[in-house]
Amino acid sequence: MKIYSVALVSLFGFLFGCGVKTLPTGDSSNGSQTKSNTVSILTYNIHHANPPSKPGVIDIDAIANVIKQQQPDLVALQEVDVHTNRSGTTMHEAEEIARLAGMKAFFAKAIDYGGGEYGVAILSKFPMENLRNISLPTDDNTKGEHRTLAMATIVLPHNKKFVFACTHLDAQHDDVNRQMQIKKIIEVAKDESLPVVIAGDLNALPTSDVIKQLDGVFTRTCVGDCPFTIPEKNPNRTIDYIAFAPASTFSILSHAVVDESYASDHRPVKAILQLR
Repeated sequence: MKIYSVALVSLFGFLFGCGVKTLPTGDSSNGSQTKSNTVSILTYNIHHANPPSKPGVIDIDAIANVIKQQQPDLVALQEVDVHTNRSGTTMHEAEEIARLAGMKAFFAKAIDYGGGEYGVAILSKFPMENLRNISLPTDDNTKGEHRTLAMATIVLPHNKKFVFACTHLDAQHDDVNRQMQIKKIIEVAKDESLPVVIAGDLNALPTSDVIKQLDGVFTRTCVGDCPFTIPEKNPNRTIDYIAFAPASTFSILSHAVVDESYASDHRPVKAILQLR
């Protein structure tokens, strides 16, 4: 019976798999295990949950609803307020969004801000281990805002693991800090024994030197004719990305930018990956 099942799966793979580059190439004929190695990832710069059309308003429900509609397994959030005056001194945005979306949160502070903290966060439906907040370099002469890299080891069913990282690079016109920051991220990734998926707002166009450095190590989930991610209405450029390394560790099943123009000044980016 086992030999028959393997032969049947191989036959279907031959008949229907040809020419479809993004289909999974898993090493098991067990359908449930293949599904358990599929991961849906969303990256979203949430503009501290302030809809651009409503200055001063904090709409956590709007952000959470966007996430719930997409049903991701993992979310990389940028521009997250925790106990700040502008978003509410009792409001921990990462934890509240995670609660509403049915996930767990790990917040990584980048700076002190407005009586509280400001940074990035990882939301996960899977167990998380080895949570880390790694400070990224900034040239003090530029007076740039300090940035950070949040990292968590994600534990999938069948105990398969990979590292998920979230970041938000410097936003200044000159890319001095972004260059330093992407180099640090690459150094950290190269030291990892597990596969690494990074997601976030890199504040860099696909043609920039920053993304060329990223591409030297990571594989982006979209590299040609990719939908734009900013601004929220009539977007005209891409600065939000999902990527992984080494290239052999994942298959890309899909990549999309969510058509959402109310909750933030960025559109969310979603990719579905298959861990090989």
